[in-house]
Amino acid sequence: MTAAPLPDSPVVPAALDGSKTIRFRCHRGIACWNACCSSIDLALTPVDIVRLTRRLGLRSGEFLAAYTLPYELEPGGITGVKLRPVEGGSACPFVRSDGCTVYADRPTACRYYPLALLSMRRQGESRERDAYALVREPHCLGHGAQRTLTIDAYRAEQGAVEADELARGWRQLILKKKSSGPTIGKPGARSLQLWFLACYDVDALRAFVAGDGFQALFELPSAELDAILADDYAAMRFGFRLLRQVLFGEQTIALRADAAARRRERVRAHRAELELEAAAQRADERFDEDAA
Repeated sequence: MTAAPLPDSPVVPAALDGSKTIRFRCHRGIACWNACCSSIDLALTPVDIVRLTRRLGLRSGEFLAAYTLPYELEPGGITGVKLRPVEGGSACPFVRSDGCTVYADRPTACRYYPLALLSMRRQGESRERDAYALVREPHCLGHGAQRTLTIDAYRAEQGAVEADELARGWRQLILKKKSSGPTIGKPGARSLQLWFLACYDVDALRAFVAGDGFQALFELPSAELDAILADDYAAMRFGFRLLRQVLFGEQTIALRADAAARRRERVRAHRAELELEAAAQRADERFDEDAA
């Protein structure tokens, strides 16, 4: 048996492809039923938030406030969202003795268990590669089941394939941000706020896009705007596009001609201001050298 990468880690350190066969079955009546839901550390994707928000009949901001906690995806940078455990405990807020109360809309991480998704992108490649790792926790008896199937078949059975495709744009953003490193600089406070809004708060994003400030800057075809205002997934995908434009300069959302001209003028003015400050600093340094 291969040792875990860390003494207490349940993840077996081997990257598996979708054709790998696993042995696993979870079902009501198994002795460990609900054990994995009693102590959670569960990251949510934007798709998970849309599905759970719809399921509970809440607005996205209400769901985020009541059921989630933010965490850092990178130190001092972009954030992720985790499911908040029950008050004063560690259990999932949606688990009951007979099972999950939101099972049809359960998070992607729950669908994957006992697997972990590993998304990687090699230098020069435009699309990430998906691989999988097996998770073996002492409490889980599902690995002893007399049932085998491929990882691809298990993902399809659990509804993970559709969830992955819907969230792919978000995972690409995370990979791109981490791989870009210092080349794009550290995002400012407004960019970090936009990241959270665009990824996780679809109702606030929709209100932002419908607002006068956005409409004065960007020019969206009326059909696209109608789709964003009417459909959560359309709004979510647009949020990913907006972030790619703001963070990485991928221009896919048209600026209004007058707004673009004003932006270019602001950029020129800011650049001239920086050059003036640099020249003044160099002059001060020469003065100090001459005085010495």
